[in-house]
Amino acid sequence: MPFRTAESRRRFRPGVPARVAGLVAVLVAALTLSGCLKQSDQHTADGRLDVVAGFYPFAYLAEQIGGDHVAVRNLTKPGAEPHDLELTPSQVGAVSKADLAIYEKGLQPAVDAAVAQNKPKAALDTATVVHLEDHGDLGEGDAHSADPHVWLDPVDFAKIADAVSAELQRIDPAHAADFQAKQSALDGELRTLDADYRAGLAHCQRQDIVTSHAAFGYLAERYGLVQVPIAGLSPDDEPSAAHLAKIQDLIKTKGVTTVFFETLASPKTARTLAADTGTKAAVLDPIEGVKDPSKQDYLSIMRDNLAALRSALGCS
Repeated sequence: MPFRTAESRRRFRPGVPARVAGLVAVLVAALTLSGCLKQSDQHTADGRLDVVAGFYPFAYLAEQIGGDHVAVRNLTKPGAEPHDLELTPSQVGAVSKADLAIYEKGLQPAVDAAVAQNKPKAALDTATVVHLEDHGDLGEGDAHSADPHVWLDPVDFAKIADAVSAELQRIDPAHAADFQAKQSALDGELRTLDADYRAGLAHCQRQDIVTSHAAFGYLAERYGLVQVPIAGLSPDDEPSAAHLAKIQDLIKTKGVTTVFFETLASPKTARTLAADTGTKAAVLDPIEGVKDPSKQDYLSIMRDNLAALRSALGCS
């Protein structure tokens, strides 16, 4: 065992009573065993790494790369909106026991606090992997706020995937080859997704996308689109009448055909805007959560989004 105490490095002097020597030997053995347990206690009862993720995209990465070697707990329940997540005591306990917590600092304050106060064995803040940008085209009140929605850019998402893989390899080197293989496969799928977006959005009649909230800045920047959000970075933000009037004018002048709403937030404002402007209302999913992960995943939703964008923008 690598753990050694000062006592374990000394020889017993002649004349020390056998009973005392025996007690010392038991104490040394207990301390040594304790040290070994602290170093090897990195698995659940069934031998898998215990991983917690702030919300769906990071849980997806952990599952895809970790495979059978990880047990992943998504702190945001399927179908729930992650921005205003509040953790239960059991979820806070799961963070404290986790071998790895994956989160994005600033996106979910409750998760930030749980990680800071309860100290999982390891933590990966994805905001340290990909630079968060101020896209300058956000809703009211967000003009100088960093956009957290990096996972909607497949190129940035691949960088986060590589960081997750590196962390899993560091924590569990015995399965590093498996993690590397799954990382390589996922990287290939994300490169293909990026290529499909580049080709699919290369020749379009329009570039403006009206969205229910400002989640698509990274995607728009990557593929030459212009995001026009109804609400700001939080889908709960309420736009003013003046802001809605400005979007109505833009819809008319730019020939926008579609107002996009999303799956986890109320579509009421987007549908009303579409009705008022004679445009179509359709889903563009920010993938902040998935209602049924057995039927959808990150890649399938991103391809659904691409199809929706191509239809709305008149792409050939």
